[in-house]
Amino acid sequence: MPVWPICNNSDTVNISFEKFHALGNDFLVIEASRLKLSRRRMAAFSRHACERRSGVGADGIVLLSTSKKADRKVDIFNADGTWAEKSGNGLRIAATYLAGGSGRKSSFHLETGTSIDPVTLKRKLKAGWKVTAELAGPDFNASRVPVKTRRKFIINSTLKIAGIDLPVTCVAVGNPHTVIVVNDFDFDWKTVGADLEWARPFPNGTNVEFVKILKRTKVKVAEWERGAGATGSSGTGAAAVVCALAIQGLIDRKCKVEFPAGTLEVHWNPKTERVELTGPVVFVMKGSLSYP
Repeated sequence: MPVWPICNNSDTVNISFEKFHALGNDFLVIEASRLKLSRRRMAAFSRHACERRSGVGADGIVLLSTSKKADRKVDIFNADGTWAEKSGNGLRIAATYLAGGSGRKSSFHLETGTSIDPVTLKRKLKAGWKVTAELAGPDFNASRVPVKTRRKFIINSTLKIAGIDLPVTCVAVGNPHTVIVVNDFDFDWKTVGADLEWARPFPNGTNVEFVKILKRTKVKVAEWERGAGATGSSGTGAAAVVCALAIQGLIDRKCKVEFPAGTLEVHWNPKTERVELTGPVVFVMKGSLSYP
């Protein structure tokens, strides 16, 4: 098992972590009881720990604490220090971490900023586990995404951003997303994603998904995550894409979402209206991070 020992001196505290990735979307899992930082200091710590040159490096931190409603509470802090309501990959990573220290238990109910979601380790893979998170159903109501608009829904609607009219679909799956269908990725989508992330219509910011439809059961996505930038994949991003396109009749409710680092399986279940998100989770390393 790889261990990353990071510099230590008498003026700092050592904070234990375990690092996992879900199709290139990587997180540091930390027990809140070992950290004991205020929300303001947590933001600075996240930036320090997630920095890929001077820190451990990650897209974010999964902070685990006790919950009165579920097995554990999951708080997500992005690489830029901002707090996120939810992360689909973060939930799947949290369950994998908990299973490693819980004996035979493989199913968990995890509390996030917006809901309680069941997560289950399905089977062992050659590297890691295949894990399913069941997310609460999508919300297309613009005021709850939220989007500043007089319209009730933004579904394949033109939204003026920085003086440019863009056809977008906005949806919340526990956090805000803006889905844009493209013919290909031969444009500077990272710059567009960065411009949209905190554009005026999005008071809480937005994650941005650029989607190429390959067939009714498969799409390809380039992801710009709020607070993390371009990432290898996004769990809630995959869920948002399938819900946004399925409601327009462009794809099936059960669809594979292809990212540069691999594929997530998404099923917007018509019986429960919940979104089942399935894919691999891989352990990377554990160690301790020194922090003043």
